[in-house]
Amino acid sequence: MSLLPHLQCRPDQIAERVVLCGDPARVDRIAGQLDECDVLGQHREFRLINGHYRGLPVTVCSTGIGGASAVIALEELVQAGARALIRVGSAGALQHEIALGDLIVVEGAVRSEGASQAYLPPEYPACADIRLQAALLAHLGASGQPHWHGLVRSHDSFYRDDEQEVCRYWHARGVLGADMETASLLAVGRLRKVRVAAVLCNVVAFEQDVQAGVSDYAASEAAMMTGERLAIAAALHALTQ
Repeated sequence: MSLLPHLQCRPDQIAERVVLCGDPARVDRIAGQLDECDVLGQHREFRLINGHYRGLPVTVCSTGIGGASAVIALEELVQAGARALIRVGSAGALQHEIALGDLIVVEGAVRSEGASQAYLPPEYPACADIRLQAALLAHLGASGQPHWHGLVRSHDSFYRDDEQEVCRYWHARGVLGADMETASLLAVGRLRKVRVAAVLCNVVAFEQDVQAGVSDYAASEAAMMTGERLAIAAALHALTQ
């Protein structure tokens, strides 16, 4: 059996339920909440493991930074039989009241990235699967973890010359946060007729530059690690309902 070209594993190794994350190091943290873990391998930004949650098989796959690599992972996972996928990622807040470590359950995403534009016209919506959203919200509601539900914006660069103006524009329109992958996954996942959702941990306060945000990330590591652990738990709960 041929290997998937970029993920470099066999199609029969991929479970129907998949947790996606950007950072390959997060794969191992997700593994901490699974049983019977088995490392499938790592090729470029794509690190994969298999495990079980409540007795059901789950694949975890990192996608690196940006929509282009995220969609490559999505396409190969879907070709191998994945049918429900949840991104556990990070985001920068676009609203002042969203604290570091707070979680955002994504309802939909503004498609300011290029990957989904290669597939679909701009007016095509990027919407999360409603059943997965409901399961994420139910789990987080029971946990007591601060969380938000609404729109995010996905984009391709943190370093635009007009980045502050762009963020303020979407802040004024009620968008909760920004990342680089969610819109691509939601739009292309819908096109491929699979269920996709996202839960994002806020790692940068609104109207804070990237360098200050990185400093705050280190200073507030405990809050954000708690948020990440709960986001992982919520994703695994939602996938196994």
